[in-house]
Amino acid sequence: MPYNCIFVLGPTAVGKTAIGVRLAAALNGEVLSADSRQVYKGLDIGSGKDLSDFAMKEELALSINPWLKDKITNGVYNVPYHIIDVTDLTHEYSLFDFVEDFYKSVKDCFSRGVLPVCVGGTGMYLDSILRNYDMIPFEENEEDKKALEKLSYDELKQILITEKEKLHNTSEFGDKERIIKAILINRFNNSKKYEELKTEILKNRPEIKPLVIGTTLERSLVRQRIAKRLKDRLDEGLIEEVQNLKDNGFDGKGGCEWSRLESLGLEYRFVSEYLQGKIKTKEELFELLNLAIGQFAKRQETWFRGMEKKGVKINWLPEDMSVDTRFKAALELAEKQK
Repeated sequence: MPYNCIFVLGPTAVGKTAIGVRLAAALNGEVLSADSRQVYKGLDIGSGKDLSDFAMKEELALSINPWLKDKITNGVYNVPYHIIDVTDLTHEYSLFDFVEDFYKSVKDCFSRGVLPVCVGGTGMYLDSILRNYDMIPFEENEEDKKALEKLSYDELKQILITEKEKLHNTSEFGDKERIIKAILINRFNNSKKYEELKTEILKNRPEIKPLVIGTTLERSLVRQRIAKRLKDRLDEGLIEEVQNLKDNGFDGKGGCEWSRLESLGLEYRFVSEYLQGKIKTKEELFELLNLAIGQFAKRQETWFRGMEKKGVKINWLPEDMSVDTRFKAALELAEKQK
């Protein structure tokens, strides 16, 4: 089946963005980011936005696609992108937000005859589209909530056990507030309103026919690239970026709490701990963060293998260090499956 959307996925630090940007330039496309931190304004160095990759020099752009000649300004072709810098740290961006932004961006691309090229490594984001999660917005029933709040913890626990056929884990019990939320969500998910919303939402979603391209490198090479990139980011001002977010926020109008920065994980968590004195030296910061990013890359690869087991076909590119070689292989695959 011909595709109408390309996905480029892989672990961190293997060159996904460079490959995806070149594919978009070659195929009259625009990039849709699938990265859970690049959505935030001000998270630039630590999230690896690599916006310089989107500013393609004229010589490279024309070698990829001569038809771009009229779109080059001042010797640069700027590849359009979506779902980057769409919110700030005052908002907790969720999977639901991503799904909504993704389909909105795809509709925009389709309306202009443009090919969406989704690039990223946030497994849940990618999985939500490739396996078509429902993602129906929860509507709380106020009357039910007031009635449940009058009951005891044990009464609420029994209601949840009785009404919910499968409890995924006992953590759903939690405290009284959590049990009430679980009961309300379960009732909503089994309601007529839920089915009506689901029908309406799925009817209005554009159909995605994906070509999924995966790229990675031999594990020792991934570790080397992670270490080099981390050193570069520290040299580029990663620590200063985090300190500025703490002091001023992304817009200079108000800073962030350490807890908010730590919740972003990896670079932002470890650098926050360093700035608070929990990590004593830059050398220790580098060692701990480098190890954590390497572990994260392994978890990403595990997630992608899990997606394959669940039926997502990923076309893996050769494990070649050269971005040029992998881009050409990706383009050849895309041309064959048109």
